[in-house]
Amino acid sequence: MEKIPVFYTPAMVADAQSISPSAAKPEQVVASWQRQFPIETIAPAPVTVDDYARAHDRAFVDGVLSCRLANGFSNRSADVAAALPYTSGSMLAAATHALATGKAAAAPCSGFHHAEFSRAMGFCTFNGLMVTALALKERGLIRRLGILDLDMHYGNGTADIIRVRDCAGWIRHFTAGDRYTEAAQADEFFAQLPLVLAEMSRCDLVLYQAGADPHIADPFGGWLTTAQLAQRDALVFATLAAAKIPVAWNLAGGYQVESDGSIPKVLEIHDNTMRECVRFFT
Repeated sequence: MEKIPVFYTPAMVADAQSISPSAAKPEQVVASWQRQFPIETIAPAPVTVDDYARAHDRAFVDGVLSCRLANGFSNRSADVAAALPYTSGSMLAAATHALATGKAAAAPCSGFHHAEFSRAMGFCTFNGLMVTALALKERGLIRRLGILDLDMHYGNGTADIIRVRDCAGWIRHFTAGDRYTEAAQADEFFAQLPLVLAEMSRCDLVLYQAGADPHIADPFGGWLTTAQLAQRDALVFATLAAAKIPVAWNLAGGYQVESDGSIPKVLEIHDNTMRECVRFFT
């Protein structure tokens, strides 16, 4: 059976000293996937300062990496600073691989879409979506790109960098958190999603943020059930596979943390995303 490539290295895991489990969860997510699914783990290369500087102010990049400026977790952790190039590197490697194969690849990382051109916020330090988009564009690998952001929250950072770097002409950016936040909107969301995907049908690649935080029990989310999130993922992967559009996807948010610090409910949602990816891309 064909395997889904997962771009993971322990170097992308960090103790963020935060209520968010995102910086530490790649290790747990990948371990869960390895027990259940046909995946191949591949170590990504870290992105460079030049890669970051295409999407961000260079002084901001230098300040965060040297721990002189706060990261998205509002601290100056050297552990986080060391992991960041590998986190964005995972997204870039997955996207490059998906383009080369015409299929799907996973980047088990988070912490992208709130990071603006010169500011970290909301557990997001650097915008790996836009770092990836601009690196691929610079290399001549894409003409048009879709960013399908189905995290709970509005991708303000992505929108900011698209504006600053004048990318609106070649990036189709859809962020569900701009419009959908209530359980009563679920039917409308599922009616709209095929139309959004159709608008991305001319893209060379889609970057998909498969957030776990829209779950109805998430402390920072609250409008889709576990079954509806799986339905979301099935619709995305089925549509892109049928259209032969490659997709690189990541974990994005998910904040259901148990009293002992474990995240079984978050892992279940990410497991379901991989299950649907396997179903349509293997």
